[in-house]
Amino acid sequence: MNFAKLHGAGNDFILFDGSQGTTEEQLAPLVATLCHRRLGVGADGVLLVLPTGERRARLVYWNSDGSLAAFCGNGTRCAARFAWERWGWREMVLETGFAALEALVEGVLVTVRLPPPADVWPEKVFPVHGSAIPGRYLMLGVPHLVVRVGWPDFWVRPLEPLAPLLRRHSELPAGGANVNFAKPAADGSLEARFFERGVEGETLASGSGVVAVALVAAAEGWASPPVRVATASGRELLVEVEGTPPLCPVRVTGPAEWVAEGTIAEELLASREVAVSGRW
Repeated sequence: MNFAKLHGAGNDFILFDGSQGTTEEQLAPLVATLCHRRLGVGADGVLLVLPTGERRARLVYWNSDGSLAAFCGNGTRCAARFAWERWGWREMVLETGFAALEALVEGVLVTVRLPPPADVWPEKVFPVHGSAIPGRYLMLGVPHLVVRVGWPDFWVRPLEPLAPLLRRHSELPAGGANVNFAKPAADGSLEARFFERGVEGETLASGSGVVAVALVAAAEGWASPPVRVATASGRELLVEVEGTPPLCPVRVTGPAEWVAEGTIAEELLASREVAVSGRW
């Protein structure tokens, strides 16, 4: 099983070429093993890229815990870079569980156009251990909760225990949400940190999370489009709106960087039995 590893602004993924015969059925039981940071390749998720036509492919995405997800923003951008390197597609349509998305590759930078979010809530207060945390919920293929903060120690403050409590808050829809903490910067940009479902921890970036914070910030007047969003990886993403936020399409642009490629060893696949037995 040949793979490539890419990262989108610090979100890292293991990608497989469906045209080489790799199937969903093969990959699904292996995802948690492949994503293990010490005993596997290590990643936030796994993507299977299945060409379906001329400059068109279907994406299957698994979180690092093995759960399927309808969409991953940075994963989709990495899949576009993968398609460019494998098949020479500069422009393409990538079919996700969220929508069929147009993508454009310009060197390391990849742009994906997203449709408007669904199920956008007005600001709501979430009680957490005696505190009242205001946030806005919206659906961008996967659910997001955007929380504005003013932490002076933004980049180093531990997200636990607040983030896990918000992620599964009883007042959110079943399944909870990804939690995105956003802080307006003095230059008009945003700083953002992300606690993601399926990883159940902080990731260095989130493509759909970046869009969520940019749309909420633009709608609430914290930032003016186009919105630059700094992530914990040190990479920035740019969100351009096409209409009036938050109910509008957007274009999100950022780096999708090639890390490595290789072949999954048979002994790693065999080691899955150890993981299943619970000894990891």
